[in-house]
Amino acid sequence: MFGPRELVVVLIVLVIVLVVFGPKRIKSLGSELGNAIKGFRNAVREKDAEEDAAGAEALAKETADADAKAETKVK
Repeated sequence: MFGPRELVVVLIVLVIVLVVFGPKRIKSLGSELGNAIKGFRNAVREKDAEEDAAGAEALAKETADADAKAETKVK
């Protein structure tokens, strides 16, 4: 993935970031980023669950409507 040249560039960038922000700030940025990702995943899961529930309700309604139509035709 990385060749020797790209690895050196990545290391230089990481050293510069460490010097600019410091180890404490990098640690807090990392935990903030982790919390943000966790919150995003939870929001996506909740949205998917809501859509699944709405889809199940719509399917149940369609099935009930189709059953009602079938019963009307039979009579």
